[in-house]
Amino acid sequence: MSQPPQTIAYPAPGARPTGREPERLTPHVVVLFGATGDLARRKLLPGLAHLSISGLGPDIRIVATSLEDFSTEEFREHAQAACTEFGSHKIELEQWPAFAERLVYVPQSAGPQALAAAVADAEAKLGPDVQRLHYLSVPPKAALSVVTMLADAGLVERSRVVMEKPFGTDLASAIELNDQVHGVFRERQIFRIDHFLGKEAAQNILAFRFANGLFEPIWNRNFIDHVQIDVPEQLGLDRRAGFYESTGAFKDMVVTHLFQVMAFVAMEPPTALEPRAISEEKNKVFRSLLPIDTRNVVRGQYVGYRDEPGVSPESETETFIALHVGLDNWRWAGVPFYLRTGKRMAEGQRIISIAFREAPRSMFPPGSGVGTQGPDHLTFDLADETKVSLSFYGKRPGPGY
Repeated sequence: MSQPPQTIAYPAPGARPTGREPERLTPHVVVLFGATGDLARRKLLPGLAHLSISGLGPDIRIVATSLEDFSTEEFREHAQAACTEFGSHKIELEQWPAFAERLVYVPQSAGPQALAAAVADAEAKLGPDVQRLHYLSVPPKAALSVVTMLADAGLVERSRVVMEKPFGTDLASAIELNDQVHGVFRERQIFRIDHFLGKEAAQNILAFRFANGLFEPIWNRNFIDHVQIDVPEQLGLDRRAGFYESTGAFKDMVVTHLFQVMAFVAMEPPTALEPRAISEEKNKVFRSLLPIDTRNVVRGQYVGYRDEPGVSPESETETFIALHVGLDNWRWAGVPFYLRTGKRMAEGQRIISIAFREAPRSMFPPGSGVGTQGPDHLTFDLADETKVSLSFYGKRPGPGY
């Protein structure tokens, strides 16, 4: 059951609340590309509003840009509607103007110089030592034009660029995009992210595995029968037909979100909880991934997908996919990983289920119920409310078993 939105007493922007003298953080201008898109509406704008008003981050100003020909005032209304509908932290009406005043909008059609002027104005209002954060919430085919625009606008110095998944459309395009981005930004400026890994529940997998002595000794093929990662969605395309038709469920969800979560489940202990060490262990998982047998893949489309605006009436793009993959290493050899996701499903969930091997022989009489509910399961719920549960068999009070 969903929890009601939280109402929070907010400190001043840029001050990290610690109980001691507030730590002043470097102010940032956030340049948000794809600011009218689905990800920005559902996640980024509500998140930035909470970050700004709560004082959990630095003092920020946001220069939003996208294809729509909005005015700044129209975009502020769009952002307020997004925060009201999708924000998990309620922002009171009297708190909104403080954030709205930090939002400006520049249509992409206005060109790089207009964008540069808006960033310069925002920097002037933040004072000295301002950093820039460019967030690319755009499809892979638009990423290079955005990077080129940043170079033309002179916005590369003092900046970092955040590139959302998917990074390219296949291996060749990912390599090409990487080379082209390196022509503008240094590697230390580039952050290729998957927003699923920012979820508390996803990060809790690492804590659960590596902070406890109870489960790590049995986290292998000797004790685990199979692993299931399920992300069914109730959402449809929601105005994203142009993106989804060229992507589909496999590229949109499996090789990004689901593979990343699988890597957290399957990786060896990193030498430290820092990006390079974690990436090294995740990459070992991907290198040990066995070729996917198409006989172990099911693709489907929800009824009515071909009638959606922008979708070809003969579209073969999958909106549902289920597949069985395996890892060729000592820890996981022979353990199947089942990955499933789809649009317009009956229920939306984000579940990782670890099924443990059953006892080799049951001593309990028929009708006892042992085995009827399947093997013991450890379940991580990656929804916004973090949950971890363990199911196992026990004896009900009373005579007999």
